[in-house]
Amino acid sequence: MNAQSGLGYVTLGANDLPAAQAFYDATLSLLGLGRLHSFENWTGYGREDDPGGHTVWICKPFDGGLALAGNGVMIAFHAPSPDVVDAFHAQALAHGGICEGPPGLRPQYGEGWYAAYVRDPQGNKLACVRPPPA
Repeated sequence: MNAQSGLGYVTLGANDLPAAQAFYDATLSLLGLGRLHSFENWTGYGREDDPGGHTVWICKPFDGGLALAGNGVMIAFHAPSPDVVDAFHAQALAHGGICEGPPGLRPQYGEGWYAAYVRDPQGNKLACVRPPPA
C-alpha cells in the first residue's frame, strides 16, 4: 500500500477537550498510540515510529458548533491480544466511557473474534477488537 491509499486519519469531535484527552490518553496508550501533538482545541494521537503521522485527532468542531456523535458511526481499533481488549474496556469505563458491549468472543463475526464496545464521553462509539489470527 502506498502513501496515497488507505485510511489517512480519523477526527472525532469533543465539547469537553480535557475530558476527551483524559479518555483517549488512557485508552489509546494501551494500543501503542500516544499524544503526539496538541494545539488550540486539537490533540493528535499516533505511533512515535509511524512516518505516516497522526492516526486519531480529537478536536472541538471547526465551525464552532456542538460536537455530536454520528448515529451508525463506529471506529474500531485493533488490539494485540484479548487482554488488551479487556484493559481498553476497563480504562474506557474508568475515564467516563459507557459500555456498549463487554469484552468477549463474538462468534457471529467469526471463530476467535474477541471485542469490546464503548462510547466515549462525547458519545462516539468505539470498538477494540482482537480478530482471530490469520
